[in-house]
Amino acid sequence: MKVYSYKPIFQKTVLDNGIRVVTESHPFVRAVSVGVFAELGTRHENPKLGGLTHFVEHMVFKGTRKRTSFEISKSLDAVGGDLNAYTSREYTCYHATSLKEHLALSLDVLTDLCTGARLAMEEFRKEREVIVQEIQMSKDNLEEYILDMFLEKTYEGQDLGIPILGTEETLAAMKRSDLVDHYKAMFRGPRLVVSVAGPVEHDQVVEMVDKVMGKLPSRVGRRKRRSPRLRRVQEFIERPSEQTHLLLGLPSCSYRSKDRFESFVVNDLLGGGVTSRMYQKIREHKGLVYSVYSFLQSFVDSGLLLIYAGTGDENAHQVLSLMRGEIERFVQKGIKPAELAMYKTQVKGQILLGAEDMENRMNSLGVNEMVFGEYRPIDEIIRDIDKVSVRSVRDYVAKYIDTNDVSLMVMGELAASEALKLMNVWE
Repeated sequence: MKVYSYKPIFQKTVLDNGIRVVTESHPFVRAVSVGVFAELGTRHENPKLGGLTHFVEHMVFKGTRKRTSFEISKSLDAVGGDLNAYTSREYTCYHATSLKEHLALSLDVLTDLCTGARLAMEEFRKEREVIVQEIQMSKDNLEEYILDMFLEKTYEGQDLGIPILGTEETLAAMKRSDLVDHYKAMFRGPRLVVSVAGPVEHDQVVEMVDKVMGKLPSRVGRRKRRSPRLRRVQEFIERPSEQTHLLLGLPSCSYRSKDRFESFVVNDLLGGGVTSRMYQKIREHKGLVYSVYSFLQSFVDSGLLLIYAGTGDENAHQVLSLMRGEIERFVQKGIKPAELAMYKTQVKGQILLGAEDMENRMNSLGVNEMVFGEYRPIDEIIRDIDKVSVRSVRDYVAKYIDTNDVSLMVMGELAASEALKLMNVWE
């Protein structure tokens, strides 16, 4: 299966201070996407200052030595582009997408954020209150909040359990000096990857990055990381809600695992789309939910396969029983060759459609560089998916899915006796 009618050109340059610049040239598109990845995320924080990386993400947009907050907001917006950022547990990304003629502007703004943020005291005080409001808002969206709580409990006492937003307590403990020190630690050469996808000239990108970021420090401290251990979760969290929210967790593979393509297929089969077993059984055949789906939560050294459903209180026990039944049926009977062919085609279609979007390609380039230290062409990924077999899926199931070791989190407004009945579905 040929991905493009042309061959994208990948190039990589490592600057003297360790910054890795990776580009993928797509000559026949108009959009160009730029990302600056810093290999510091929530899991690298002091737990007493949890949320510091996310706080930095907010603060860089509040003004630099070259631009006011409004000028930062206006920079890409005025030319029809987009400027944004996100913090994950393992890295942070500052990114911009624009027309190709505004590539220089995108790079200038992003490198400005990463080298010239003012981190002013008055903005520090205001933004801390903004993030407190963000934390409160996140608790009102129980579909998202249950995931946050699940990860905190699954990795409790470990670095992956630190909440991305932090807590009101950790935010109150932060000083501006903590923010400044973390900012300086984030933007050091060996921790940075600049990723660009679109109609770009590699040497031009390297020259622009080197001009602004080439003198950033090249020395970084290294901290020994322990591989996390999954903790089985069986917990009910009472929250005012019109629905009962259910989240099942199964161990899965990491980003670096040879089993990751099998995990894609298993995810799509169980709950990854409208043809999945969970969706068809629980929504289409039984009409018990509006929302039921599965997704992968992968890290460099750990992973989870998560299955979510939201339903009325009166249906929660039946929904959970059906979820268990579908998992057990899959474990016992496996996947048929015709099913496997369909889900492999589905996974490949998702990847190929994603490859049409330059922001997706930019993210893929950056993450692959951080995780693997190498380029992974789309054609190579498609070939790896083609290698997935009935036997390799069976091996994945035997390795990761134990129906006696499923985690369950329930969130909603239930009586204690009703919550206990739900917990007993997996006992």
